[in-house]
Amino acid sequence: MFSYLTESALLTHGLVSVSEELLLQRWPEGNETIVWVDQGRIVTGGMKSYIPFRRRAGDLIRIDCFGLKNALEEKKSGALTASGTMAVCAELGIPLAVSCGIGGIGDIRGEELCPDLPALEKIPVVLLATSFKDMLDIRGSVQYIRERGVPVYGIKEAVCTGYLFRGEETALDGVFSGDMKVLSRGLLLNPIPEDKRIHENEYLEMGIAAGKQAEAEGRYYHPAANAAFDRLTNGRSSEIQLDSLIANVSLAEHLMKQ
Repeated sequence: MFSYLTESALLTHGLVSVSEELLLQRWPEGNETIVWVDQGRIVTGGMKSYIPFRRRAGDLIRIDCFGLKNALEEKKSGALTASGTMAVCAELGIPLAVSCGIGGIGDIRGEELCPDLPALEKIPVVLLATSFKDMLDIRGSVQYIRERGVPVYGIKEAVCTGYLFRGEETALDGVFSGDMKVLSRGLLLNPIPEDKRIHENEYLEMGIAAGKQAEAEGRYYHPAANAAFDRLTNGRSSEIQLDSLIANVSLAEHLMKQ
């Protein structure tokens, strides 16, 4: 039985220019924790078994915690978001879910309150992520879950300073001790080093505009914003996120072996 599972939404819809070869090269050998839903069946696997699923990305939905039951009952296929992964973990008795950039409070249609927040409140699973996404109200998102009794710890420092971009500092509850036995739920944030982030802050507004256009056309906001960041940085934003997800997977391995 796994001690954690890794979300598939970023790998499926978010890394526009990352090739299959690069995924196979960088993904930790022997790691089989990626989780997705295929024709109503929860599937876990490593990068080799996941890639054929990824090739169908244009036909795959994004499945959050509220849509999981319906996806399973109606035999749908899709990538799991952070909250969807948390829901699967709870169903399987797995204590930790791994993600990268997560949702929060914002002005994205249908995600004014992203399911990741109520999932953190209601699902007894710890979520290890990088940060709330930059276009969101990070301070408001932290406050929302803190007011509902969900602890938020940094891995390296007791503040969140953004995801791909450097934003305002948001105070967290402290630096995580590393003892997973003291947590039954909560959020752990493992930030991207600031020297590896995108420093062209104007790109954030351009990514938001692309997300809003997609939203108006009935498409998913976050993949469109990620595609814009990818284009503006010549693929660097996608590699940054892949490296961050892999760093979170490696950290999960370390934490769960203690």
